[in-house]
Amino acid sequence: MRAGSKGQKKQIIEERVLHDINSFLRTSFSDQRLKFVSITKVEISNDYSYAKVYWDTFEQKSRGDAKKALEGGQKRFRAMLSETLNIRHTPQIQFIYDSQFEDENKITTILDEEAKLGKFPSKEDNE
Repeated sequence: MRAGSKGQKKQIIEERVLHDINSFLRTSFSDQRLKFVSITKVEISNDYSYAKVYWDTFEQKSRGDAKKALEGGQKRFRAMLSETLNIRHTPQIQFIYDSQFEDENKITTILDEEAKLGKFPSKEDNE
């Protein structure tokens, strides 16, 4: 195997898992708790045995229900991936809530509040 090709293969598999699970959510699951769930990122372990699958939902109030539905469907997701991925062993899936967008909004709010207090220029001052 050439240098870098293992990392490239891992990235390709991560992208494929992300695409496939998003596709499964739209076409193979009728559970209403998953209606607004989207997979945002996938991280596969170096030995391809585990996949951290990060997700978010547009309906914040139903996050707990979505988490339960995702965890309840782990075996089904893995079985479906085993049919679409061309690898020897399908990784175990761990679903993790991706709070990135909430965190970004909190930071923006804090920065806006600090700018209003005159601690540094606001984004309006830069325009």
